[in-house]
Formats: sequence, C-alpha cells, structure tokens
Amino acid sequence: MALKLEDKKAIVAEVNEAASGALSAVIADYRGLTVSQMTELRKQAREQGVYLKVVRNTLARIAVEGTEFECLKETLVGPTILALSIEDPGAAARMIKDYAKENDKLEVKALAVGGVMYGANEIDRLAKLPTRDQALGMLAGVLQAPVTKFARTLNDVPGKIARVVAAVKDQKAA
Repeated sequence: MALKLEDKKAIVAEVNEAASGALSAVIADYRGLTVSQMTELRKQAREQGVYLKVVRNTLARIAVEGTEFECLKETLVGPTILALSIEDPGAAARMIKDYAKENDKLEVKALAVGGVMYGANEIDRLAKLPTRDQALGMLAGVLQAPVTKFARTLNDVPGKIARVVAAVKDQKAA
C-alpha cells in the first residue's frame, strides 16, 4: 500500500520522538511470523512499556537521524521490527529475547544503548539488566547493610559483657 508524503512524515516524526526519549533499541527480523504472533508480540510490548513498530527501512533511517540510535542505520535491511525501551533499559531486549525463545523465526539483528551498537549475541547483557524496582531494591540493600552491621555490633557489646561476667562468676564459684 502506497503511503502519502504526509503519512510518511507522520511516521518519521512518531518514530523520531519515541527514539529521542528511548533508553535502548533492539532491531529484529520478523520474517515468517504470523499475524497472530505479531499481535501477541505487540500485546506484550504494550504491557511491558516497549515501543514496538514495523517501519519501512528508509523511513526508519530518517527517523533515527539525530538520535543515539543513528548507529543502527546499517542494520535496517529486510523486514525489520524496531523495539524501543522507554522506561527500563532492558525491557525491549528481555521482551524480544523471551519471544524469540518461543518463536525461532524472530531473529535479533542488533541492539543499541547510549549511541553504541552491539551485535545480536550481546542481547543477554542488556536483557539481564535489572528493572527499576530491582535496582532500587539492590540500592536499598547496599545502603542498609552498614547500618545493620553497626546495630549488631552495638547490640553485641552488652552480650559480650554478660558472657564475661558469667565466666568470672563461674571461675570464682569453682
């Protein structure tokens, strides 16, 4: 279906806006997926806060210009789906990786974070990044550890004194 110039400009503007605010991007080849599989993938993307779009490669190349995902231009060949993580840097990678496990026809081409392009084999590194809630939990644990150790040390002093007094008492009783 032929797109009018206004439609093309709207698509480019929409993708550019999403890419400008995204934290990471994953490019995948969706060749061979059925309509129902693509619908399921889109549903998962909405649930996980991932911007997912099938865009013509020429329009995608124009849309990523001026963003940190400009490095992905060379990978935009063939049937391409663009997944952008908006809130969580690893969300798109986790979603695509999990879906690719179930559907071997979905093939990761490349990914980008911070203006650097990585190969498809690096998707595990990005997918294993903790979510925001997990990262905050880890930070809280790290911040809480010194305080907890200090409290244990302070509570241990009276216990040591009591054990010393009991040992002296036992020694004198013997």
